[in-house]
Amino acid sequence: MPNPLRTDPRRFPLHVHISVMFTFLLLLTGVVLGLFNYRQTTQIILSSSEKLFNRIEQDVRLDLQATYEPIRHLLSLLALNPAGQSPDLEQRLALLEPFSQSLEDNPNLASLYLGYDNGDFFMVRPLRTPEVKALVKAPDTAVYQVWSIEHNSSGQARSRSLFFDRNLALVSHQDNLNDTYDPRNRAWFISARSDKDQITTEPYIFFSTHNIGTTLARRSGDKAILAADLTLAELSATLAKHVVTPNTEIVLFNAQGNAIAYPDSHRLIIDDQTSRLIKAADLNPSLGALLNSPLQGSRLNANGRQWIVARSSMQEGGPQGLQLALLVPEDELLVDAYRMRWQGALITLATLLLCVPLGWLTSRILVKPLRALVQEADAIRSFDFNFPLSRRSPVLEVDQLSVSMARMKDTLASFFQITDSLSAETRFAPLLERVLFETVKIGQAQAGLIYLREGDGEQMEPHGLVIDNTAENLQSFDIRGHSLRNPQSPPWLQQLANVDTVVSNLGFEQAGDLQKVLLALKSPRVHLIGIRLHNRHNETVGLLVLLLADSGEQSDLDKLRPDRIAFLQAVSGAAAVCIESQRLQARQKQLLDAFIQLMAGAIDAKSPYTGGHCQRVPELTLMLARAAAASQEPAFSAYQPTDDEWEALHIAAWLHDCGKVTTPEYVVDKATKLETLTDRIHEIRTRFEVLKRDVWISYWQAIAQGGDEQLLAELRNASLAGLDDDFTFVARCNLGGEAMADADLQRLRSMAERTWTRTLDDRLGVSWEENRRQARTPAPTLPVSEPLLADKPEHLFERSENEVIPPDNPLGFKLDIPPHKYNRGELYNLSIVRGTLTSEERYVINNHIVQTILMLNHLPFPAHLRSVAEIAGGHHEKMDGSGYPKRLKREAMSLPARMMAIADIFEALTAADRPYKKAKTLSEALGIMAFMCRDAHIDPELFGLFIKAQIYLQYARRFLDPEQIDAVDASGLLAKAGLAS
Repeated sequence: MPNPLRTDPRRFPLHVHISVMFTFLLLLTGVVLGLFNYRQTTQIILSSSEKLFNRIEQDVRLDLQATYEPIRHLLSLLALNPAGQSPDLEQRLALLEPFSQSLEDNPNLASLYLGYDNGDFFMVRPLRTPEVKALVKAPDTAVYQVWSIEHNSSGQARSRSLFFDRNLALVSHQDNLNDTYDPRNRAWFISARSDKDQITTEPYIFFSTHNIGTTLARRSGDKAILAADLTLAELSATLAKHVVTPNTEIVLFNAQGNAIAYPDSHRLIIDDQTSRLIKAADLNPSLGALLNSPLQGSRLNANGRQWIVARSSMQEGGPQGLQLALLVPEDELLVDAYRMRWQGALITLATLLLCVPLGWLTSRILVKPLRALVQEADAIRSFDFNFPLSRRSPVLEVDQLSVSMARMKDTLASFFQITDSLSAETRFAPLLERVLFETVKIGQAQAGLIYLREGDGEQMEPHGLVIDNTAENLQSFDIRGHSLRNPQSPPWLQQLANVDTVVSNLGFEQAGDLQKVLLALKSPRVHLIGIRLHNRHNETVGLLVLLLADSGEQSDLDKLRPDRIAFLQAVSGAAAVCIESQRLQARQKQLLDAFIQLMAGAIDAKSPYTGGHCQRVPELTLMLARAAAASQEPAFSAYQPTDDEWEALHIAAWLHDCGKVTTPEYVVDKATKLETLTDRIHEIRTRFEVLKRDVWISYWQAIAQGGDEQLLAELRNASLAGLDDDFTFVARCNLGGEAMADADLQRLRSMAERTWTRTLDDRLGVSWEENRRQARTPAPTLPVSEPLLADKPEHLFERSENEVIPPDNPLGFKLDIPPHKYNRGELYNLSIVRGTLTSEERYVINNHIVQTILMLNHLPFPAHLRSVAEIAGGHHEKMDGSGYPKRLKREAMSLPARMMAIADIFEALTAADRPYKKAKTLSEALGIMAFMCRDAHIDPELFGLFIKAQIYLQYARRFLDPEQIDAVDASGLLAKAGLAS
C-alpha cells in the first residue's frame, strides 16, 4: 500500500499536466473534431431530410385519409336512415338530429343534404360564422339551417329555410322566394346517380364560406342522393406545420394543376372577375420549374439556388390525381453544418491563443476539489447530505481525502435516511419488515431474521424473515423461539447472552432451525451477524440476525469489516428504539381502546333502557363505512379513509353516547309521568284514601246526627265510587300510554280543584334543598286545605347559570332551553299530552349529546383524532336542520357523522333488550327509516347504500333474534324513501 506521505511517481507536477493537457489535447481535438463534425453533420442533415420528406408525405397521406374516410363512412351510415326516403319535410326533419350531430362531430363538414328524383331537396347546414348567418338571413340564436325544397302534386316547388338553435328547437322559418335551385342539375347528383359507389367531386370554391372543398355523394335508396360538402382547410394547416425552413415550398395540387392546399392558404383563391383556384406552378417560380420539367433525382437548380425536392402521388381517399410537391433550399437546410464548420475553425484558433493563460487557470481548477471538500465538510456539519460530490483530483492526497469524505457522507446519509424511514413508519408489522429490509440492504446480506422478546423473560420469538429481498412466512421455515440462556438454544444465540454482537461462520450442521434458510439460499455455509436490540433502558428487546453467503472469496470477508459491523450496530440501535416506541404506542392504543369500551359498557350497564346500544352502534357504523369506502357510486367515490380516519371513526362510534353518564337514571328510566326517584302516584293514592276516609267519617257523623241511613248510604257509595273512578283515571293518565285528549285535560283540571286537609307540617324531615325551595312561599297555618293535584312553587327546580347555554356559544349549540331545570308539578306532569317526559326532562335527555361534545372537546386528542367530537356529536342531527344540538343541515355534516345517525336509529329500532318497547322487525324498522329519509331526517344516499348493500342483513345475522329477520322489499323501501331503485 503506498505511503500517502510520499509522492507517488505516477503523479506529475502541475505544469506537466497543464502543458500536455491544454496544448496538445485541445489543439488536436479541435482540428480533428471540427473537420469530422462538419462532414458528419452534413451527411446527417441530408439523410435526415430524406426521412423528413417521407414523414411529411406520410402525414399528408394520413391527413387525407382522416379528412375523407370518416365522411365516407358517415355517408354510408346516414344513407341507411329510413327518414331519408320520407316524402315531405315533416318526416325528413327526423334527419335533423343525426345530421346536426354529424356536423358537430366533424368540423370540416360544411353541410349534409339530400337530393330527390322529383327535384326535392333537404339540407342541414351549421351556421358557424356571422357571415354565413348574414348570408342566409338567420337570427342570432340560430345554430342550424334546414333548407327544404318540396314539390306538390302539380309539380310546383316550395323553398323554405328553417332555423334551429343548439337544442334543435325551431327559432324561425321563412320562404325562399325566386329559388330556382334544382339538385338534379348538379354535377354531384348526376355523377352519384350514374355510379353505384360513392363519388368525390373535384375541389372547388364553396359559395357561402369561400373555402376550398369537395363534395362526396352516394345513393340513398332508389330515389335520393345523399351528399356532404367537405372543406379542405385543414390540409393547408397540415402543410404549414411542415415548413422546415423560411423558404420551404410545399403544395398539394390536383390533376389539373390547381393548388388545393398551401401553407399560405389565402393565396389559393384568385379573385378577379370570378373566383378560381390558382395553379400550383404560379405560386412560386421554383415550384413552376419543378412541375413543368421532369424530375432528375432529389436536387433541382432553379432561380440561382440549389433545392432539395420531392414529388409524390397522393391517392388516399381524396379526388383522383392529387400530388404533393416539396422544395427546400439546400443552403438553408445545411446552414447549421456551415456554421459549425466555421465555428470549429474559430474555436480551434481561439484555443491555441488561450493555451498559455489557461495553464494558470488550470492550476486554480486543480485546487477546486480542495475547496469543494471544505464546503462539503461544512455541509455535513449542518446535516446537509445533498451537497454534490467533489470532483476527483489528480493530486493523490486530495483524491484520497475526497474518497474518504464521500464514504463518510454516504455512511451518515444512509444512517439518517434509514432512521428517518423507520421513524416515519406508524404500523408495527410494516416497521419490522422495514427494519429487516434496510439492515439486509446495508449489510449486503442474503437473508435477515428478527426476534422480539415476549413478556418479561428472555424468550425470543421470531417475528420476521427476509430472503433475497422477499418477506417469507416463518412457519414455512420451521423457525422457533429460543431463550438466550437455554442450553438447548443454538450456540450463536447463547453467545448473545453475554455480548451485544456475534459474528460467526455456520455450516449446515450448526444452523439448527435455520437449516431451511440455508437451503433457500443454496449455500452450505453462511456468515452470521447477530446483534442485540436494546431499548432506552439498555434492556434487550430483541435480536437482529443477518446471514451472508460464504463463497470463500475476499469480497465476502470485506462485508464483515469492523466499520460495517459498527454501522449495523448503530442502525440496529435506532431500529430498537423505533420498535420499542411502536410497541409502546400500540399498548397505549390498546389501553385507550379498553378504557373507551369500558366507558361504553358502563353506560349500557347504567340503564336497562339502553341495553347494548353503545357496543352495537360502532359495529353498524363501521359496516356502513366499509360499504361506502368500497362503493363505486359517485357520492362515495372520494371516501377512502386513511388509517387515522378509521381510528377516529372507531373512537367516535364507541364514545357517541358518553355524555349519558351525566344523565340522571330516574329521567332516562322514567316509565310514568309522576315517577322521579319513586313513583308519586302513591302520594296521590294516599290522598284519595284520605278523601275516602273523609266520606266514611261524614257518613257516620250524619248517622249520629239522626240522618236517613238509606239516603246517606247511597250518597256515601256514590262518593266512594266517584273517588275510585277518579283515581283510576289519574292512574291511567300516569301511564302515558295514550295521547291525552282535551276532555281528559279538562277533567284533570277539574279534579285538581278538589281539596283535602293536611294537618301536619310538610317542611319537617326534608332535605335542606327541598326546604330552601319551600321557603319561596310562607308556611300556611295548619290545618290547611290543599288541591288534590297540586303544582306547588317547590316543584320548580331552578337552572343554575352554568347550565344555561348562551345563544352565541362558540360550539354552535342551538337548543330551546326550558326556563326550569325540572318541573315536578303533579298536574303539570299528568297533563303531558304524549309519553311520560316533560319538556324539561326531554331537554335533560337531549342534553346528553351536548355533554358528549363538551367531554370529547376537553380530551387532548392528537391532530388526526380532532374529528372525533364532530363525528360523535352529530348522530341526532337531521338533514333538514331540525335536529339537535346544533341544527346542522346535511351539507354541514361530515359523511361519518351522517353514517352514525343511521346506525344509531337502526340499532334503537331493532334492539331487543329495551324493557320499554318491543323490538322492531327488519321490515318495520326500515319502513320507519324510509319515511325518515323522505322527511329529510337521515341522509338519502347513505340510506340507499344501507339498503342496496344489505348492511341491515349483515347486522341482523350477528345481533338480531331470528324472529326479527323477515323479508325486506328493497325496491319498495327505496320508492317509499323517494329514492330511485
